[in-house]
Amino acid sequence: MDESLVFLTIVGMGLVTYLPRLLPMLLLSGRNLAPWISRWLAFVPVTVLSALLAPGLVCNDGKLDLGFDNLFLIAALPTFLVAWRFKSFFGTVATGMGVVALARYFL
Repeated sequence: MDESLVFLTIVGMGLVTYLPRLLPMLLLSGRNLAPWISRWLAFVPVTVLSALLAPGLVCNDGKLDLGFDNLFLIAALPTFLVAWRFKSFFGTVATGMGVVALARYFL
């Protein structure tokens, strides 16, 4: 592959990654947003994380799997409870990893 094509591809990928992060910061810095917009934006991280997480929990080999043999879905239940109750990122991750490790060891 031509070196200039590789370079242009890397630069293009950098722009596509960087511009969506930079533009809102430049356009909205120093402005007060309406309260309803701020409340709406507060849900964006949770929504994105849920959209990334849900397919991995409920799908197995490209098919919907809500049975008791779905290890990750079963491990997610106590993990969600820990996240909701303690609101600790480390505790949530440790619980999820621990439940999966124990389930794999004993099952």
